[in-house]
Amino acid sequence: MAILNRRQLLALGASPLAAALPWQAAHAADYPSKQVKFIVPFPPGGPVDTTARAFAVPLGQLWGQATFVDNRAGGGGIVGAEVAAKQAPDGYGLFVGAIHHSVNPSLHAKLGYDIQKDFAPISFAAMFPVFLVVNPSVPAKNVKELIALAKKPDSTLSFASSGNGGGTHLAGELFNMHAGTKLLHVPYKGSAPAMTDVLGGQVAMMFSDAPSAIPHIKTGKVRVLGVASPQRSSLLPDVPTIAEQGLPGYDAYSWAALFAPAGTPKDVIAKINTDFNKVMRDPEVKQRLYVAGAEADPGSPEDMARRLQSEMDKWAKVVKAADIKI
Repeated sequence: MAILNRRQLLALGASPLAAALPWQAAHAADYPSKQVKFIVPFPPGGPVDTTARAFAVPLGQLWGQATFVDNRAGGGGIVGAEVAAKQAPDGYGLFVGAIHHSVNPSLHAKLGYDIQKDFAPISFAAMFPVFLVVNPSVPAKNVKELIALAKKPDSTLSFASSGNGGGTHLAGELFNMHAGTKLLHVPYKGSAPAMTDVLGGQVAMMFSDAPSAIPHIKTGKVRVLGVASPQRSSLLPDVPTIAEQGLPGYDAYSWAALFAPAGTPKDVIAKINTDFNKVMRDPEVKQRLYVAGAEADPGSPEDMARRLQSEMDKWAKVVKAADIKI
């Protein structure tokens, strides 16, 4: 059977898109037929990397194909996103994005990628709860008492974060907006040094990721006042949300999500989404994430698109109100 070239197809009235459709359909039917790469824009060992490794191996086992994590760290997730945006739209080079990618458009005038135009959503992957913890010397026992303390004329309360413009910083600024407080932000280069100074009393509090906070909560070295996510966390189910303690609508957490390059066939995305959801609901995968301080949070591409837009809108307001610059 002769294969028509592009000019012959056009002469017959077929568009380039129509010409590509048979290839796309066949490609989706046997996907994947070779190894799949997951680009992680952060170093090994962090929450996003841990999440990617938790699902990459079982997905490979389900597919009967090799999978691997490709760490492309740098620029707060920018470098890896730029690399991922240039991958072929065939489902073999996927991107594990994070909360940073909903914030970066508000922090940077120019980016080498557009998280909405250059990528197609597949599914949210995991949610990383943020806990509000204070040094035991802080007299507040709950969020209401903390707000009252922070609003005193002579208050010098400060909060540590893992870095300027990061998730733990934004959670604190969002708290200031909702509570009408003026907690002073003290940025560090990572969660570990930030928590060290909270433990030492140099900084009063921190909106901390779960892995950094929970060990010290359990030993009593810090006091937990609330969880920043909209629902209580399965990691510490007895800890009330900040929202239920007088700040309705307060909602802050970190997350990881799975993307494909824009133009990836919809049936390929549907195939990946179905298999991804199956893996993320596996008890062993959920337990692995739980131990790492994360909660499995898969869903549909449509839900992910809505949540991404919501996150971008929320953090754009926070960045503007707090005049955050990096």
